[in-house]
Amino acid sequence: MTEHVRDIMTGTPVTVEPQASVTAVARLMRDQDIGTVLVTHGEELHGVVSDRDLVVRAIAEGMDPDRTTAAMVGSGELVTVGPDEDLGHAVELMREHSVRRLPVVENGHPIGIVALGDMAIERDPGSALGDISAARPNK
Repeated sequence: MTEHVRDIMTGTPVTVEPQASVTAVARLMRDQDIGTVLVTHGEELHGVVSDRDLVVRAIAEGMDPDRTTAAMVGSGELVTVGPDEDLGHAVELMREHSVRRLPVVENGHPIGIVALGDMAIERDPGSALGDISAARPNK
């Protein structure tokens, strides 16, 4: 059984600069078939924007998606995990902070994302979450 975050994380995270528009972020999510992007300034991690953030913090609030930035809608209070940390610790962090995804950071730089779905596939592949997470995305 896999023991470390590095073994199941999605490497090479998709990133945007803080001033990227919500429209650009949404298109990137669509084109890359992802639900989360990391907000970086240079190599430094500043935040996370999820598809839910776009809906709840921008669209539902009536913000103009071309003028609203990733920095305005993303989560700035970050909880991160290192690539060599135990998967159990990552699960504890997700529970404690009620998050579904954790940026994976090494030497201060984002190198991946580990998601609740990744954990389900690894730890309980026969569960409903494991099945859903392993399924091909809807188009």
